[in-house]
Amino acid sequence: MDTHTPMRTEADGPDLRHHGDAEVRDGGSALVDLAVNVRADTPPAWLREHVAASLGSLAAYPDGRAARAAVAARHGLPVERVLLTAGAAEAFVLLARALKVRRPVVVHPQFTEPEAALRNAGHTVDRVLLREADGFRLDPAAVPEDADLVVIGNPTNPTSVLHPAATVTELARPGRTLVVDEAFMDAVPGEREALAGRTDVPGLVVLRSLTKTWGLAGLRIGYVLAAPETITDLERAQPLWPVSTPALAAAEACVAPQALAEAAHAAHRVAADRGHLVAGLAEFTDAGVRVVAPAEGPFVLVRLPDAAAVRHRLRALGYAVRRGDTFPGLGEEWLRLAVRDRTTTDGFLRALRRAVAEPA
Repeated sequence: MDTHTPMRTEADGPDLRHHGDAEVRDGGSALVDLAVNVRADTPPAWLREHVAASLGSLAAYPDGRAARAAVAARHGLPVERVLLTAGAAEAFVLLARALKVRRPVVVHPQFTEPEAALRNAGHTVDRVLLREADGFRLDPAAVPEDADLVVIGNPTNPTSVLHPAATVTELARPGRTLVVDEAFMDAVPGEREALAGRTDVPGLVVLRSLTKTWGLAGLRIGYVLAAPETITDLERAQPLWPVSTPALAAAEACVAPQALAEAAHAAHRVAADRGHLVAGLAEFTDAGVRVVAPAEGPFVLVRLPDAAAVRHRLRALGYAVRRGDTFPGLGEEWLRLAVRDRTTTDGFLRALRRAVAEPA
């Protein structure tokens, strides 16, 4: 079957609510974490101190005006085009509940929360599955012309594919909402192919997260960039005071010029560390390991024989990796690996050599 063909979502499909943190909960908390696509160490000291300083204001209700203005300035937009959210995950829920759509389409493999949110809001979701043979690259013609909501990640989790901005914008149509999840775009040097800040693309909605680069997954902070009328619709669907005072403080700090410079430096470091990981994985070609290339995010997707068993062996050796079979369009032979520092990667590669060599 042509895997570009839209497929109706079935209730008995992959577990859309399984995420990398499940690999390191409870008994997995002592493992070296290559399963979660978030900065592994704590936020930098200056950011922790900034967030801690906001705790003296907890008696007052959150006031997001300064943080919203800071995000707008960071992208050269008016504040009417910005909505702060409790992480990008909340934004998916707001989109699913607030927008009146008839035929939503999610381009997979990608982060599964957009589809889960749409389904939970009562929508029937179609899938467009990108093909391994094409390097999981987007073919705009594969998306049904009558789709009035299209969701795609860029760079895409879990494939680490960075789609050209010109290719993504080919999906835009009058009467269609085009949602581009750019949660990992700040990990791409120069944020090339970013659409954040664009106002010339009809129906464009860009989602950003501040939790990945800055190690703030527990704080929940992200934002939506869209036309003012879309922002108004989403804001109406939000509860009052949806973003906490500490999260607002973090948002304002993370889009300041000094923080943007630090994030840009981190993106180059991630690229170098990813190159080290990919080079190490090339030594496993004889074991059937294949890396989706070129990888552009802070993670890589690999295919290998008996991946489920290898994942369990890696756990026994002290390493957690992300299973791939919960992503539509992938199967049990896939694993996602977060990019870590070279010392951690070298230890992981040694463990992987043992895991793939162990007889079934």
